[in-house]
Amino acid sequence: MRAAIYHGERDIRVEDVERPEIEDPSDALVRITHTCVCGSDLWPYRGQSDRDTPSPIGHEPMGIVKEVGEDVTSVEPGDRVYAPFVVSCGECEFCRRGLHTSCVNGDGWGGDNGGAQGEYVRSPHADGTLVRIPDRHADDEDTLRSVLPLTDVLGTGHHAAVSAGVGEGDTCVVVGDGAVGLCGVLAAKRLGASRVVAVGHHADRLDIAEEFGATETVLGGSEGVDDVVGHVTDLTHGGAEHVLECVGAASAMETAAGVARPGGTVGYVGVPHGMGDGLDLFDFFGDNVAIRGGIAPVRAYADELLADVLQGTLDPSPIFDKTVSLENVAEGYRAMDEREAIKVLVEP
Repeated sequence: MRAAIYHGERDIRVEDVERPEIEDPSDALVRITHTCVCGSDLWPYRGQSDRDTPSPIGHEPMGIVKEVGEDVTSVEPGDRVYAPFVVSCGECEFCRRGLHTSCVNGDGWGGDNGGAQGEYVRSPHADGTLVRIPDRHADDEDTLRSVLPLTDVLGTGHHAAVSAGVGEGDTCVVVGDGAVGLCGVLAAKRLGASRVVAVGHHADRLDIAEEFGATETVLGGSEGVDDVVGHVTDLTHGGAEHVLECVGAASAMETAAGVARPGGTVGYVGVPHGMGDGLDLFDFFGDNVAIRGGIAPVRAYADELLADVLQGTLDPSPIFDKTVSLENVAEGYRAMDEREAIKVLVEP
């Protein structure tokens, strides 16, 4: 089969590799029909995090089940499914608590399961990992584009909003205008926030934030507001009780701390990078600002978010602003790296 293989900094190649096969009775083999490039894929792409070379890459698969092991009961060949960005058994202590990302039997996509930017993937623990899309929606391309972000960014944005404690009538601030931040805006509105201030560095992305329900946007950087924290605290009359940090950089966490009202909560889901030099926690400490969040247990949110997407009340698909074939996936990486695309959809 053909698959995207990481060979080092800015070196993604599509190569012939061995197709994965059923190895365990709990496995399923899935033919990938849709996948995408994630912002977290860019860290190794830019040489800013370690990754084995060569190795399969990608972690947001959607496709059609081709074969199942004898113990699999939740899906069967022909079913349309998607999978969260981590493998989970669905049965251990942490899965039962809704912390599927801490599954004691968990795994990632890559290695001998094929990675998710390829033609096939083997799903370990298929019953605990795969989410079946009802047959009536299985061939609706518009619906499938709306479901695909549930593999990662929609569930991650939702986790930020839940961790920040967003509820009916609340005011919140979303820091970050990437795919996760935009999905955080959607999630905050879904949870009932009456006021959502979206903070970012790209005017076109903040336009999508408004489309998703942001009541105000703040553009930072050379063409926008220099003192973002001051501007947001003025807008919110002293800061927001609920802040979503959706970037992972120290500067974003500092912004989140600065715009949080004393006694508020920051829900953080950005993969931490650049914080090793020391994030100053005094701003959190001094104002009793709580920090909650971490890697999103996307599987825990799958049923409720999928139901809303399928009934048409939740549509994150505008985050996909570029589509490439699998053979041209390197172009997708380049476009996201150079901020020419928010999120790239890949069609094998």
